Amino acid sequence: MTALHYQSAAYSHVGLVRQINEDAYLERPEAGLWVVADGMGGHAAGDYVSSLIVDSLRNIKASDTLSDYEHVLRLSLSQVNSAVREQTHLRGVTMMGSTVVLMVARGNRGFCLWAGDSRLYRLRAGELQAVSRDHSYVQDLQDSGLLSEAEARLHPRANIVTRAIGVQDQLELACSVFDIQPGDTWLLCSDGLTRTAEDHEICDVLTHTDPYQVVRSLVHLGLTRGAPDNITAIVIKASEPVSWT
Repeated sequence: MTALHYQSAAYSHVGLVRQINEDAYLERPEAGLWVVADGMGGHAAGDYVSSLIVDSLRNIKASDTLSDYEHVLRLSLSQVNSAVREQTHLRGVTMMGSTVVLMVARGNRGFCLWAGDSRLYRLRAGELQAVSRDHSYVQDLQDSGLLSEAEARLHPRANIVTRAIGVQDQLELACSVFDIQPGDTWLLCSDGLTRTAEDHEICDVLTHTDPYQVVRSLVHLGLTRGAPDNITAIVIKASEPVSWT
């Protein structure tokens, strides 16, 4: 397993319309773990769920193997799902939930777990690729050939997700396992970014070298488009470790 160095930065903004930031994120490069959660439900319910997700993963001990790490992360998120279902019943509300996307890196391998429409992208050799695939109403229509990507962006039901933490008794998480190469740039983000910026614009920003500047530029891009939703981005740069002689 080849050791790689990971440098990351994260930034979240409430946007220009919402009163509460229901996004939450976790950045633990020392543990090879990054998470973005986008809460749903309003009246601080979404804020509660996204924060619960992040807090549940914050102190999990990093496992030595990817398979063990995946197991404990899945278990923790399932426990969050059960707790949210219980709180939804106790509060007497219709729905409390949150999307989630997380990335784990170990050496030159990694995996992504997700539910909903928060995304993971990879930029490699100038080409941007979506690693995750939205669990959403409009994505299902696109997959069926009934809707184009441009039409999906403007669809009145673009905000409807088909999977999320807290919305069903049994949590379904999708998983993708991948290799990581020196020079790769990875982006985790909430849909507040992807609904305001197109992939080619995101790609252009990700080519810059400083993750700190990249996340702020991405959020600024969303703000220039009116930012009707919260915007959160985490950028991770993979490189060869520096050797001192």
